[in-house]
Amino acid sequence: MTTNSVGEPHVDHSRARPPKGGEFTLRAVVCAMFVAAVIGGSYPYVVMKLGFGPNISVVSAFFGFMIFASVLWFVRLLGFNPRQYNRWENNIVQTAGTSAGQTAFLCVIMAAFDMLHQVPGLHFDLVLSRWQSFAWLTTAGVLGVLLAVPMRQHFVIDEKLTFADGIAAGETLIVLDSRGAEARGATMSLSAGTIVSGILMIFREDARVLADVWYRIPEMMAFGASGQSMAFGVSWSLLSVGSGMLVGMRINASMLAGTLFSWYLMPPLLLEHGIVQALVRKQVLMWVMWPATGMLISGGLTALFMRWTILVRTFKNLAHANIESNDFPMSWVIWGSVASSIALAIVQKVSLGMPIWMTLMAILFSVPLMLVGLRVMGETNWGPISALSNMMQAIFGIMCPGQVAANMVASGVTGSVASQSEGLMQDYKTGDMIGSTPRYLTYTQLMAVPVGAAAVSIVYPLLRDTYGIGGENGLQSPISQKWAGFAQLLSKGLSALPPGAVAALLIAVVLGVLFTYLESTRFKHWTPSPTGLGIGALVPGSAIVAMFVGSVLEVVWGKVHKKSYDQHLIPLASGFVAGEALVAVILPILFTLKLLQMQP
Repeated sequence: MTTNSVGEPHVDHSRARPPKGGEFTLRAVVCAMFVAAVIGGSYPYVVMKLGFGPNISVVSAFFGFMIFASVLWFVRLLGFNPRQYNRWENNIVQTAGTSAGQTAFLCVIMAAFDMLHQVPGLHFDLVLSRWQSFAWLTTAGVLGVLLAVPMRQHFVIDEKLTFADGIAAGETLIVLDSRGAEARGATMSLSAGTIVSGILMIFREDARVLADVWYRIPEMMAFGASGQSMAFGVSWSLLSVGSGMLVGMRINASMLAGTLFSWYLMPPLLLEHGIVQALVRKQVLMWVMWPATGMLISGGLTALFMRWTILVRTFKNLAHANIESNDFPMSWVIWGSVASSIALAIVQKVSLGMPIWMTLMAILFSVPLMLVGLRVMGETNWGPISALSNMMQAIFGIMCPGQVAANMVASGVTGSVASQSEGLMQDYKTGDMIGSTPRYLTYTQLMAVPVGAAAVSIVYPLLRDTYGIGGENGLQSPISQKWAGFAQLLSKGLSALPPGAVAALLIAVVLGVLFTYLESTRFKHWTPSPTGLGIGALVPGSAIVAMFVGSVLEVVWGKVHKKSYDQHLIPLASGFVAGEALVAVILPILFTLKLLQMQP
């Protein structure tokens, strides 16, 4: 076990190259598009039901493995002897599933549109047809992929950021493809982690599967009198524990500090000074999101500024790439970005009524926000899509005060760019672990974007009409509620922001710059991570505490028994991530098909 540039665990797996002609194969592409359609169609329910997007990389890898194994078994039953599938082909499949899922995640912006329709006096009447949704999500998603391509060298190769979900997917691919005695230990660890995590998820109250049983595991154990309402406690989630084991102690400790400040210390103070009217998480979040977002963005941009020479070298190296190399050519990135930007501007002008100059400004501001999001995702395993989109809302609230439609559409551009870039970087991390060809992963990501866009454009209206959006009995989609609530707040002007929020934002910006600078000095190990502090304030505290528990287990295990730690840590933690993620995706599909009855 080695460490990356920020001092977190980094595993150096075997980098065997795929056999010639045995990676981007026809059967891999066909299977990949099928899995992309399944993930893209099922993921909207998952996101709006759970309030977050669980890891779909490992889910896609498992789906690919089952399809490949089933098809090969059937073909051999017919008397043929096809070539055995491999991890590189399966990585093509999981890349497509990840891409489609990241596209489908944007169902939250469509749900926010529907929520704003119900606000009296707001006069928000933007309605998207299925074709408009497809065109919007496709053009914005392709742009997000292309803008992220040049950053593989910087974030994955040079800085070696963790990208824990990418590691989990890579470990899953390696174990599923491994054969022989040397793979049995890792296989047992991954399998055990997956089974235990999946069973725990089924028995949890939020799964809403079991009824009339003697005991159902609570979603979390709350801490303090307001712990339940503030989601502050410890979540009974092995997905969070496994993520914490992969992310490492320093980032987890910083996230815990951010959680303690935002969800333990601040709520009673905000209530005492009349800034919030009740200890309700939604009200508190509308205040703490400002310093948290300021910390994330200032820290991320400062880190990029301090590493500007590495960024310049990254672009110079990519500029010399060509079609014969393993990288996606820089000329394709440039011309593809130009073409997709023009297409996006046309779609938003014709379908959404957004002036072209506003689209161009949204794209321009989305680039630095994307870079911040990639760093945050790489370090903490949480993609700050919502926070970055809210920042874009604030920017357009200043540029175009009172224009709710422009505010929402611009934030949708940022959300789509951030979502696709994070998915692609996770895939690059997985590919770096097993030796995949980056160019093929980029091809796959681009091919899967329209598949995911088509799936969500068809499925979301069905979910909305069947279950309802918001309200007491509908799909709650907390992310959409926050998105819509923030737009409604900004429609009244920046003066409507909570008292002290702007001052807290400015203080956090200064601290973000300071902490990022100190990370480059000999005081690094004593300096909290601004990324961790910001995410700790935005993510439910119960998940952060569970991640911290995972990092404690990782540290203790490494000190007590180094040999088993080196052999089993990554596959076991990956299994913890995979089990809950699999159940979180499969259960809603079974509910939708009426094969399971959801319990109250």
